[in-house]
Amino acid sequence: MSKVVATGKTIEDAVEWGLTQLGVKRDRVTVDVLEQPSRGFLGLIGAKSAKVELTLIAEIAPASAASAPSVPEQSTRESKHEAIGGVPRQDSGPPVEDAYQEAVHFIVDVAKSMGLEVEVDIVHTKESTILQISGPDLGLLIGRRGQTLDALQYLANIVANRYSDSFIRLVLDAENFRERRKKTLEELADRLAGRVIRTRKEVVLEPMSPQERKIIHSRLQDHKQVDTLSKGEEPNRRVVITLKH
Repeated sequence: MSKVVATGKTIEDAVEWGLTQLGVKRDRVTVDVLEQPSRGFLGLIGAKSAKVELTLIAEIAPASAASAPSVPEQSTRESKHEAIGGVPRQDSGPPVEDAYQEAVHFIVDVAKSMGLEVEVDIVHTKESTILQISGPDLGLLIGRRGQTLDALQYLANIVANRYSDSFIRLVLDAENFRERRKKTLEELADRLAGRVIRTRKEVVLEPMSPQERKIIHSRLQDHKQVDTLSKGEEPNRRVVITLKH
């Protein structure tokens, strides 16, 4: 096989895949870029992979071993900056960081489609990575009880994981909404636990996301008089608060 067409998320990825198929190093091929990669609309619709064609360079036997000029082997770092199709290559950076940036681009694009100008800061914690959104009029982006923000978080995770070989979990926050919502849910849990104790009847909460259900369960897990459980199927799964038997 002297020629192969390969695809990848980036031109560099496509070239590396083509080299793997041919079983040769970079200096043994010529590269033609057939298609440039694109994120598509909002990073989801119409996204295109990079496509390249690799052609093996024919070897020319030297007249003699003594007369053959020595060609130093290029270092890995040098090869990463070779030109592909006349365009200098650049390091793509750590794959996970690329995934975070793609999620940021997605959020900014969605906000623009809603008439909002936002900035997104990436904050790493032990549990997850938080994309902190700032800007004016973020109430529209948060939505009723955070439903719009939750939907945007779901889609941002899909986008990010398309660009990462390992699973990553993103949490979106805006105007410290997550902390404020946590406090509201904890107060709700305390209040409804008191109602269950007074009336001796269980209380079924409205459907919640897994993250919000976890807040209710955690708040009441050490309660001496009530228990919590979840029932139903997503997206209509609910927390139930009952008396301990």
